Formats: sequence, structure tokens, C-alpha cells
Amino acid sequence: MTLNELKIGQSAVIVAVGGEGTLRNRLIDMGLIPHTKLTLRKVAPMGDPIEILIRGYELTLRLEDAANITVEITEEAAPAARADAPAKKGAGKR
Repeated sequence: MTLNELKIGQSAVIVAVGGEGTLRNRLIDMGLIPHTKLTLRKVAPMGDPIEILIRGYELTLRLEDAANITVEITEEAAPAARADAPAKKGAGKR
């Protein structure tokens, strides 16, 4: 799957960065390297560009460039279901 196929809110890990020459170097310079986690945050009203959250900052990419980045969707537990999430007050008491 490529980055341009993600849906808003989905998280993924970069598997490979394609493209040639200057384009590939530019993507890598922006922090788009394999094993890096990202989340699709927004899509422009006309569908292009997209905004991702990566390495703590927001990055906007054209769909054409995003199509060069192969990703693998990560399965994340809902915040309430995570083991490290704090328990709700009074949960389990009657």
C-alpha cells in the first residue's frame, strides 16, 4: 500500500521510499525513511495535498509524491483499551 491510499486518522510505518534522484533525496531529507511511523491527519478539500504527522511535525505532501512511499498500516489499540492508559475513576466499583 502507498501513502496516498491511507484514510484520515490511519497510522502506518514506512516500508520503502521510491522515486528517483532528486525526488527520492528530498523525501528522505524530510524524514520519510523506512521504519518511521506516521499518521494521515488531513486531506485538502480537493483531495490534494495531504498532511501527515511524522516525527512530531506536520508535513504536507502532494499525492503524486506520496504515491512513491510504500507503507504498512499499523494496528493500534483504542486509548481506553491500552494497558498504559489510566483507569477511569470508579471503574469496576459498585
